[in-house]
Amino acid sequence: MRIVSLACSNTEIVWALGCAHLLVGVDDHSDFPVDVVSVLPKVGPDLEIDIEQVIALKPDLVLATLTVPGHEKVVEQLESARLRFIAPEPVSLLDVYQNVLEIAELLAPSAPEVIQRAHALIAEMKEELTPTAGDSQESMDAHVSEADSRPRILVQWWPKPVITPGRQSWATDVIEAAGGRAVLADEDHKSRPMTDQEVTDAAPDAVVLSWCGVHPDKYRPDVVLQNPAWQELEFVTRERVFCIGEPFLGRPGPRLVQGVRAMRDVVEALRS
Repeated sequence: MRIVSLACSNTEIVWALGCAHLLVGVDDHSDFPVDVVSVLPKVGPDLEIDIEQVIALKPDLVLATLTVPGHEKVVEQLESARLRFIAPEPVSLLDVYQNVLEIAELLAPSAPEVIQRAHALIAEMKEELTPTAGDSQESMDAHVSEADSRPRILVQWWPKPVITPGRQSWATDVIEAAGGRAVLADEDHKSRPMTDQEVTDAAPDAVVLSWCGVHPDKYRPDVVLQNPAWQELEFVTRERVFCIGEPFLGRPGPRLVQGVRAMRDVVEALRS
């Protein structure tokens, strides 16, 4: 089976399932694992996929996505080319687990053992990504009743304007799993821009930079700390601005495990 992946998360899922050998091409943004993607043909950035190049690779299956705004046009091109594809659109951790299993089922004809690997991978992810509440009903009730006391965290997908996830985001689930609460957790959308005044009114306990399309080495906490509108807010006065690379928070795949570990460090820092 010949697989072309058009999203980092799909590439990393295929690799984690032990099926990287089936990949014959990836998008330009797929950067992990390096030893796998460095030798594969690149078919363009996520919003400018070269469909003719994808066709030339003669894929049996294309793994697209609807988690990237604007990728719908790529999906339309795949349909027009009559290529076999899937385009997952996870909005929760449960969806991510289901996507892992769906991809495994599609790969199974070429790798029968992949279904077992998928269940093992999902179990490993759940072990880390399940919210840290006790098992008893009393503990669960206490967790819910104390929701407002959990650190409120604003994840920045982008700085200007600030774009942050809402309820329909696996990132909000990751924050929950780490013992925190997303500032827009009660808003029923994937993400939205926030004005400086809205951030001021929300008064998050911390800001976490996870800028999409920017290498983590180039994240700039000073952009947050020097914003004139926020100088009186506690996350500025106490310098509670943290960085978690987009590969660990913005990609709905196996490396969310590293993301929740980093988010737990943020929550612990806020509680110390």
